[in-house]
Amino acid sequence: MRADHASFACGAALGFLGDLATGDPRRGHPVAAFGRAAGAAERRLWRDHRGYGALHTALCAGGAAAGAALLTRAVRGLGGRRGAEVALTAAATWAVLGGTSLGREARAVGGALAAGDLEAARERLPHLCGRDPQALDGPQIARAVVESVAENTSDAVVGALVWGAVGGVPGLIGFRAVNTLDAMVGHKSPRYRRFGWAAARLDDVAGWPGARLTAALATLAGPDPRGAWRAWRRDGRRHPSPNAGPVEASFAGALGVRLGGTLAYGGRVEHRPVLNSGGRPVESADIERAIRLSRRVGVLSLGVSVAARPVLRALTGRPRALERGGG
Repeated sequence: MRADHASFACGAALGFLGDLATGDPRRGHPVAAFGRAAGAAERRLWRDHRGYGALHTALCAGGAAAGAALLTRAVRGLGGRRGAEVALTAAATWAVLGGTSLGREARAVGGALAAGDLEAARERLPHLCGRDPQALDGPQIARAVVESVAENTSDAVVGALVWGAVGGVPGLIGFRAVNTLDAMVGHKSPRYRRFGWAAARLDDVAGWPGARLTAALATLAGPDPRGAWRAWRRDGRRHPSPNAGPVEASFAGALGVRLGGTLAYGGRVEHRPVLNSGGRPVESADIERAIRLSRRVGVLSLGVSVAARPVLRALTGRPRALERGGG
């Protein structure tokens, strides 16, 4: 158990450092390859029906997790397996984390806003979130960036580490597969309202623990812990997303800004509740503050996930079977 824990701790730390050093490559990223495979499966399976969407989700997410379990089992069959396990965990952690690229894209939009180049900011925003940039002015773009940084801190960093602590490499890969499927088919457009239902609900379940840990760590690590706690407690459940709500509310309170309100996605307008209504409007300078808070939360989540792994493995029962691919 101790050796296994040390392998995960070393591998996760190396993968986290790898993401800090390099971020996501522009070409050849494993998540992009998964997306292409999921897209090909969708073209064959799509029907305006929840059952077909559930099958698509099971094949894609289940297949990714099962493949990772088989690979883990094969690596453990090698001689000198501890070094190989560390390398596999490091590679998987690097592949699923997106904190550095998140900060890079957010800074690109923030830099354009700071320079007064609204068109450049609008051009960069779709790299970060799915909102209609032409409908947004400068403060609205800044708000969208801060909200995206908050939500993706949970999705692209903390949630993956939590599931890595629970299930090792299959947990890391499985969580990222579910999160990617939700981004692809989990929205409420006419095409995906039924087909994407299973992916969206599974993502809600998988993201639940990471979102609460993200909110807690943002409260502890932010510049205004009391404000973060108040906003989380008061506004977290008002958001239409069960996981984005606590995260965005805690970031809003920690940074002293007001998030939520009216926004546009793919031609439809949504009127969301305001989070931390006593805060001030978001400014372009708040983007960098949100990135720094996201980085602190990511580092803390690595420590928490590594420290909690033995307890989580005991609570989930027969964890070795998951990581060995059965048996």
